[in-house]
Amino acid sequence: MQLKIMPKKKRLSAGRVPLILFLCQMISALDVPLDLVQPPTITQQSPKDYIIDPRENIVIQCEAKGKPPPSFSWTRNGTHFDIDKDPLVTMKAGSGTLIINIMSEGKAETYEGVYQCTARNERGAAISNNIVVRPSRSPLWTKEKLEPLTLRSGQSLVLPCRPPIGLPPAIIFWMDNSFQRLPQSERVSQGLNGDLYFSNVLPEDSREDYICYARFNHTQTIQQKQPISVKVILVDELNDTIAANLSDTEVYGAKSSRERPPTFLTPEGNASNKEELRGNVLSLECIAEGLPTPVIYWIKEDGTLPINRTFYRNFQKTLQIIQVSEADSGKYQCIAKNALGVIHHTISVTVKAAPYWIMAPQNLVLSPGENGSLICRANGNPKPRISWLSNGVPIEIAPDDPSRKINGDTIIFSSVQERSSAVYQCNASNEYGYLLGNAFVNVLAEPPRILTSANTLYQVIANRPALLDCAFFGSPMPIIEWFKGTKGSALREDPYVLHENGTLEIPVAQKDSTGTYTCVARNKLGMAKNEVHLEIKDPTRIVKQPEYAVVQRGSTVSFECKVKHDHTLIPTVTWLKDNGELPSDGRFTIDKDHLVVADVSDNDGGTYTCVANTTLDNVSASAVLSVVAPTPTPAPIYDVPNPPFDLELTDQLDKSVQLSWTPGDDNNSPITKFVIEYEDAMHEAGLWHHQTEVPGTQTTAQLKLSPYVNYSFRVMAENSLGRSLPSEASEQYLTKAAEPDKNPMTVEGLGSEPDNLVITWQPLNGFESNGPGLQYKVSWRQKDGDDEWTSVVVANVSKYIVSGTPTFVPYLIKVQALNDVGFAPEPAVVMGHSGEDLPMVAPGNVHVTVVNSTLAEVHWDPVPLKSVRGHLQGYRIYYWTDQNSSKRNRRHIEKKILTFQGSKTHGMLPGLEPFSHYTLNVRVVNGKGEGPASPDRVFHTPEGVPSAPSSLKIVNPTLDSLTLEWDPPSHPNGILTEYTLKYQPINSTHELGPLVDLKIPANKTRWTLKNLNFSTRYKFYFYAQTSAGSGSQITEEAVTTVDEAGILPPDVGAGKGKEEWRKEIVNGSRSFFGLKGLMPGTAYKVRVGAEGDSGFVSSEDVFETGPAMASRQVDIATQGWFIGLMCAVALLILILLIVCFIRRNKGGKYPVKEKEDAHADPEIQPMKEDDGTFGEYSDAEDHKPLKKGSRTPSDRTVKKEDSDDSLVDYGEGVNGQFNEDGSFIGQYSGKKEKEPAEGNESSEAPSPVNAMNSFV
Repeated sequence: MQLKIMPKKKRLSAGRVPLILFLCQMISALDVPLDLVQPPTITQQSPKDYIIDPRENIVIQCEAKGKPPPSFSWTRNGTHFDIDKDPLVTMKAGSGTLIINIMSEGKAETYEGVYQCTARNERGAAISNNIVVRPSRSPLWTKEKLEPLTLRSGQSLVLPCRPPIGLPPAIIFWMDNSFQRLPQSERVSQGLNGDLYFSNVLPEDSREDYICYARFNHTQTIQQKQPISVKVILVDELNDTIAANLSDTEVYGAKSSRERPPTFLTPEGNASNKEELRGNVLSLECIAEGLPTPVIYWIKEDGTLPINRTFYRNFQKTLQIIQVSEADSGKYQCIAKNALGVIHHTISVTVKAAPYWIMAPQNLVLSPGENGSLICRANGNPKPRISWLSNGVPIEIAPDDPSRKINGDTIIFSSVQERSSAVYQCNASNEYGYLLGNAFVNVLAEPPRILTSANTLYQVIANRPALLDCAFFGSPMPIIEWFKGTKGSALREDPYVLHENGTLEIPVAQKDSTGTYTCVARNKLGMAKNEVHLEIKDPTRIVKQPEYAVVQRGSTVSFECKVKHDHTLIPTVTWLKDNGELPSDGRFTIDKDHLVVADVSDNDGGTYTCVANTTLDNVSASAVLSVVAPTPTPAPIYDVPNPPFDLELTDQLDKSVQLSWTPGDDNNSPITKFVIEYEDAMHEAGLWHHQTEVPGTQTTAQLKLSPYVNYSFRVMAENSLGRSLPSEASEQYLTKAAEPDKNPMTVEGLGSEPDNLVITWQPLNGFESNGPGLQYKVSWRQKDGDDEWTSVVVANVSKYIVSGTPTFVPYLIKVQALNDVGFAPEPAVVMGHSGEDLPMVAPGNVHVTVVNSTLAEVHWDPVPLKSVRGHLQGYRIYYWTDQNSSKRNRRHIEKKILTFQGSKTHGMLPGLEPFSHYTLNVRVVNGKGEGPASPDRVFHTPEGVPSAPSSLKIVNPTLDSLTLEWDPPSHPNGILTEYTLKYQPINSTHELGPLVDLKIPANKTRWTLKNLNFSTRYKFYFYAQTSAGSGSQITEEAVTTVDEAGILPPDVGAGKGKEEWRKEIVNGSRSFFGLKGLMPGTAYKVRVGAEGDSGFVSSEDVFETGPAMASRQVDIATQGWFIGLMCAVALLILILLIVCFIRRNKGGKYPVKEKEDAHADPEIQPMKEDDGTFGEYSDAEDHKPLKKGSRTPSDRTVKKEDSDDSLVDYGEGVNGQFNEDGSFIGQYSGKKEKEPAEGNESSEAPSPVNAMNSFV
């Protein structure tokens, strides 16, 4: 439906009265274009009552337009005024304005009169109002003698003014000789007639220069009355002398100076009448005298006073009602009241009315044959009389027109022709005045034309009315239609309003109102159109207002005024102080959004206002500055920023929006960046996503949006201390739905069965759908065929199964997204395959090449690709060894698998076992599985070197022999040919002796070495050999004994014969035990056993004590003097102290054996002499650790357990070592001294204490 001009305006309301008045003015100002023939129209004329300045030339205006241009003539006092006969009178060229030159000669009074102008052309004549021309007058006061006035205090007084009658009337005011206005109050005031009224006089009213002045504005002159002298005397001053000289009649007035009730000075009596014309200001006055001074009140007896039009003047003594109307007629009562009484005066008001228009006649443009009417309606009090004129002539005597019919205030025209063109005057008059209205009837035949400039740009602030003009003309009257946009969609009536003059009104313009609007005018003679453009701008706002500030004198204050405005408008920010300009002081500086006042003083306090103006709107905000005395300044607080606030969305387009915000306080650390997040309330409510980041100096961001998303945004500020809390969420913004702009990703076509094709894709999420009704169009066809695309549309799935397909055939596939708005762009085509089946053919021509004992190379011929029936993934080799296969079920044979990717036709088999028989076959592999196996191929690997012997033990040591026992290699990797044994002695310094090489037959597992050195440690190296070479070796160490018959039991005093084993029970928490009383140079066998839940486990070893040495210190425990000393210990305490002193100070080295005897308790820890720490033994000759299989730890150390009796406690490190007699090698000397070994010491015997913790 198109929007057409209606005879009346739509959607009018009281709140839009100013807009309606504006539109009415526009309508009345619609003109016929001047290039078209038209009757005259008066455009300018002097006022009806035209008062002129007699000192200047007289100018009587009369301007008119028309086509052809009109000619002008004048009448004066009802008769033709021939301007050619008066040399002082000229007519302005191109107009009817008269200029009467009275400056050079002549008088203004000569040209008083009633003038009327007539403008005429071939189409008619227009006339002006009757212009009454009168010169202004400012007469002088008549001279009079004014006697001084003497009054008693408290009397009333009226000083008359009686100004001369001037034209226009004078303005009255009272002043003194110094031209200072006299003060007025409730007691003293000036009346409407100019008199000065005193309700009661006081002594301070005494003065000699009460002067009334009359100002005549028209002539800019002021006249003054003679001064009046007034003297006020107190009653107490009237003594007898004064009373003798002054009678009562000589004193002004006769009223008592005592307190009295009110009486009216004006108006007189209890009632009066007042008549006023409609539209004027009604002024009612009551002035009363009395003591004390009365107070005046006003009421309307039969109604209420109009609120918005009522004003009280002159201390409520004058009631004024503006724009008075007939409804204001009635009785008004003024009330005068003081403490002694109340009086009333009633004023009956009658409102008359000069004629006023109800409907003034309007110009009428008709095409030939059309009908129309002129209406002239006026009102007044009394009701005016309506009369018509045609071309300035009363219509009764004007030429007759058959198309015209008069019906009171209306002239009706029927089937007009060109000769019907004329100018009609409507005269409405009563006794108070008249109205004269010109309206022409112009008969034309014209196609439409649009008078508004093309491509006019209108800029309007959002949420305000927008008015788009389409001034037009045409005859017949064109029909106006409005369209928006290039697609030509017609506007609907709501929310648009189309006015009679063609103006399109958008009462509340929004952002989406922006665009191009086309106005089309049509009548039967043609069509015209015009485009205008509307831009909606964001309103200017002060988002960060200046805040109330209290600052100390001498400090600096900053007021912030952050203005947010449309980015296309340039605001001007002005600062005011107390609504005036800022002081011109260098202390006031304006920098971007801030007003900074430095070195604040007391005078700087006040109200500061920020005013932001653009070409379309303006806003302001104020703050008060208070200045106080200085106080100590607290230290600044550093923290993360406060959250931003006042988020606003502007420039809201389909796929973008501008987000702006106001930063929070940076808490003394500058903001480095802002982080913007968004929430999609439609698809993922409550989940915030990262949108973008902007620098900390930026407070706006242009955000890209996706269609059909209900966006909310929030902003976080970040400084060097961290990130602020999120801001409050912005308003929600739902973008319009659109077709999807992308298609599903990861489109694949794979068959799950040999006869189907499974098409899968990654579906779009709600954010990517761009609109409701998301679906997918799935299309497929065989790649190598000529078939057309087959398509289905599915929803809420991510796969589609095509059934009945050939096995493993290539297909072209595409998946396109669509929604209720439309389709996504054409999708990419991907290739897939229908389902695979197991391969049909086995690889052929399989042959094996043995590279070495552990590596073989396999070759085969590829199978035909068609027989693969799927994606060729590679070839798979199954291989296994046939050893011992006869002893086991073939189902338990362990087969190894090796897969070769792709289309390879050969491969290497690593990690084979030497000297083994292998069988293999090859199969082709696709996505479905394996094909049939090729025929088995058998091959065997050659011999390899053997592994190390499984074990090596040394048993039955004697003085000169050792027996070795071993187990063959676990992996001989061939036929063993022999064993190789190498050995060499190790001396006490761990140096290795000459190496002996010995070959042993392969069938042996035991070998005895004879003729060895007694009490010597040997190291053995043992390995096996095949025809391929030597294998890995195994090592071991062992010691020959000193004397096979000399092994003693572990006890002191044992004989040289064999004795029974002695047992000692040792605490299970200990890891050592000292053997005492052993004989020097004697071999001992020690066995350590542990008994627990699992039974008895033991380990034994052989060691030999060292030879006897000459002791340089006597064993205290065997000396008689010591035994005697112990018996007499109570009596010889002094001797015991001396002996202890001697022991402490003795030097030199002591044999370990004697030292242990002196300290029989192993819990006692000997100390070093110099620093009280225990002596340390270190073995710098430890070249090589013992190999695997040795019974002794490689470093020959004893691990310290939880027991406090650990052997480690006897040295600083863990290198303390036993001699063969169980004593310590280390001496009590400093640790840098090394005691040379004495006797034939062997290497350290393996310590059993790590494995056992009980002595057997």
